[in-house]
Amino acid sequence: MLRGVAHRYRLAMKRIWGRAVEQNEENIARALAARGPLKSLLDLGCDDGAHTMLWAEAAGAHAVHGIEVVPARASLARERGISVTTADLGGPLPFEDQTFDAVVSNQVIEHLFDTDLFLAEAFRVLRPGGVVVTSTENLASWHNIASLLLGWQPFSLSNVSMTGPIGNPLGLAAASPPLPDAVTWQHHRVFATRGLLDLHRAHGFTAIECYGAGYYPLPGNLGRLNSAHAAFITVVGQRM
Repeated sequence: MLRGVAHRYRLAMKRIWGRAVEQNEENIARALAARGPLKSLLDLGCDDGAHTMLWAEAAGAHAVHGIEVVPARASLARERGISVTTADLGGPLPFEDQTFDAVVSNQVIEHLFDTDLFLAEAFRVLRPGGVVVTSTENLASWHNIASLLLGWQPFSLSNVSMTGPIGNPLGLAAASPPLPDAVTWQHHRVFATRGLLDLHRAHGFTAIECYGAGYYPLPGNLGRLNSAHAAFITVVGQRM
């Protein structure tokens, strides 16, 4: 019986999760459009480039670059016309200082060990007046808080072992364990809103704003009113 309940829960949560993901992507596009036109854009962790092109269109960017660690996904992004470098985001970015008008990363920072280096490098490669857009899961979302109250791993930190998801029997990841070589699947650091804002300030970004998306178990639009407990958070900052 418990297995059946868990199955129905996962189906419902996939639908809710999907809507929250869409809202989060809309937040990123709106943040870029509001600060455009931004002629050059770098997407850190561009995957197959589908979303990169959406970000570029929203920003009004004509020079579109990406970094992707998985060679097969990088090849797909190149087919879309993106200038892609296959590299590990755990190290310095392979670009000169003050190269881009916008640096975007969506669901990437939680997979990295050195988040200081990640933000410092984003700042370095931005031109004065350029913007950074960093989006990630929210450690202080209501569903993560509920998991902690139950004595479980937060949903956003159940994928911390290459053996598969641990510590949360209701986690969506439980239905799809990672491939043996899927090192990018693991989460290493997950931020609450205040932490992600402070990290951007610590690395010199100003005019900082935060957007929320998803608000489990309540309607997702509430996340836009209260980013502190939204499922996803997007921080936007500027290099002056």
